[in-house]
Amino acid sequence: MNDFLIYFKLGLNHVLDLNGYDHVLFLIVLTVAYTFKDWKRVFWLVTVFTIGHTLSLILSTYGVISVKANLAELLVYITILATALFNIFTAGKNSNKTKLVLLLIAALFFGLIHGLAFSNYFKTITSGVSGKLVPMLEFALGVEVAQIIVVLVVLVLSFVFQTIFRFSKRDWVMVVSAIVLGIAIHIIDVNFI
Repeated sequence: MNDFLIYFKLGLNHVLDLNGYDHVLFLIVLTVAYTFKDWKRVFWLVTVFTIGHTLSLILSTYGVISVKANLAELLVYITILATALFNIFTAGKNSNKTKLVLLLIAALFFGLIHGLAFSNYFKTITSGVSGKLVPMLEFALGVEVAQIIVVLVVLVLSFVFQTIFRFSKRDWVMVVSAIVLGIAIHIIDVNFI
């Protein structure tokens, strides 16, 4: 049980740590276009993202794939840029099932990238552990719970701004996505260019 809490908390901190806000930025742009009535869709997007994240951790930990940390970090910010731009260009348009399938595929792929960015650190902390699959699953559960917390905050803020402050859904999605886009561009400029 003690080991479970260690890896579960590590998963929570991976998402909720203020120094690692890339995960939160991605979750914001992934879910800002949704409301509480879309909870099933949001749940699936976040869960598929976690599955991708966990798969890349497994593949990396067992030596199937390897990516340089700096490249993986850059790719994380590119996923944030791509998702924010998608929101900006599709804000206010009706969603359909094709769009959901595309979003689920993108969430899985982007989860793979985000997991790769964390894999080197995860390999380091589990280097003395004989069975790594269970700790990875415990970590993934922590990530999923933390993501649900972030999503709930985004949904509450969306409700408040759209209901109380009367932002249109389109304007809310565009403003939040543009802010996240600006942050991501700045981070890429400072750290990778």
